[in-house]
Amino acid sequence: MTYSNLQIFTVELVGTFILVVFATGSIVYDAEIFDGQLGIPFAAVAPFIALLIGVYSFGKISLAHFNPAVTIGYYITGHISKIQVVYYFAAEIIGAILGSFFVLSFIGEKANLGVNAPNLDFSIFVIFPVEVLASAMLMGVIFYVVYTKGLRGFSGVAIGGIVGLDILFLAFISGASMNPARALAPALLSGTFENLWIYWTAPYVGTMIVAFLFRKKFQAQRATNYE
Repeated sequence: MTYSNLQIFTVELVGTFILVVFATGSIVYDAEIFDGQLGIPFAAVAPFIALLIGVYSFGKISLAHFNPAVTIGYYITGHISKIQVVYYFAAEIIGAILGSFFVLSFIGEKANLGVNAPNLDFSIFVIFPVEVLASAMLMGVIFYVVYTKGLRGFSGVAIGGIVGLDILFLAFISGASMNPARALAPALLSGTFENLWIYWTAPYVGTMIVAFLFRKKFQAQRATNYE
């Protein structure tokens, strides 16, 4: 079944909203209620749950990007068109901003609304490659799921799982955003912009590298399907 760009826009907006509410809201909730004691493990589980919801609810309609860097990866591999990139980007940015408004209105404003922040005890020459690596691993798992036709029902677990694991093991270095929209929304609403450039460059580098590596595989797969 073919879905319209409006349907794709709608589910991407809703899915990104859910992701940002869970991903940033968990950080704010921890700061507001537990004074940050739950820490990174709590922040890792929340987006895992959000992506389970998003992937299984909307994956068949939009491929469940919820992330502009992932959208660019899908464009490079030929899964979506140029005009669809516009729909995806608009939906993801709007959904993320609405998500941060929700967090501000109903959860709180501590921790700069859950803005991503690198550990400046590390050099930028460590932080940046780690964020590239986290984003590349996410894109790699997503493409593997697509290439294997959904891992027989475990797509949400695989995609949510890699996000959770990236946060669990890499957030203490780079902040492990992997998602420019998720990084942008709380930064806009909290006025915290000093590290935003990292999350609007490194995730794209990571996903683009993997997309170019996978592009021939998908081209071959499409050619086989047409034979």
